[in-house]
Amino acid sequence: MTKLFKTDGRKKAFGALLGATAVAGAVAMIGVPALATPGSGFSGNPQAVGSLDEVLAKADKAGHWDVTLKTKDTSTVGVDNLTIQPSGHSGWHTHTGLTLVTITSGQVEWSDGSDCSKTVYHAGDSFVEPANHVHKVANPYGNTATITAVQIRPEGTGPRIDAPAPACAT
Repeated sequence: MTKLFKTDGRKKAFGALLGATAVAGAVAMIGVPALATPGSGFSGNPQAVGSLDEVLAKADKAGHWDVTLKTKDTSTVGVDNLTIQPSGHSGWHTHTGLTLVTITSGQVEWSDGSDCSKTVYHAGDSFVEPANHVHKVANPYGNTATITAVQIRPEGTGPRIDAPAPACAT
């Protein structure tokens, strides 16, 4: 089970989401071509890309809070500013690593590819997109939304893998 964590500066906690890409696998197994779902009104502005050697880093425990970052090989770290125009969307996709997301302006709707449930995030909200989890980010609202994303992924992999729309989205 993969968990998606949300924090809005006032409280932590967000329900667990199942990390599944079964739809894409099922489509591949029955021989139906997997069609990508390209984005529209969605653009990125890379800010930085770097390489991180294998790491085991821990923050000192402060009260009930602590964090550990552990990688077993070299990773790529990327920082992007993303813009989603009104009625725009990212298209269905996944990532090979974790993506830490903060909504910097506006609001977005995050759709889960395993069950098509939707979560609305507002400026100041942050969450983690799990690795290998099909999802889509959309802006069905009237104002442009901006996002800052920090991604940690295996070296040699790209920042995004297009995915077909899940069965629940049709």
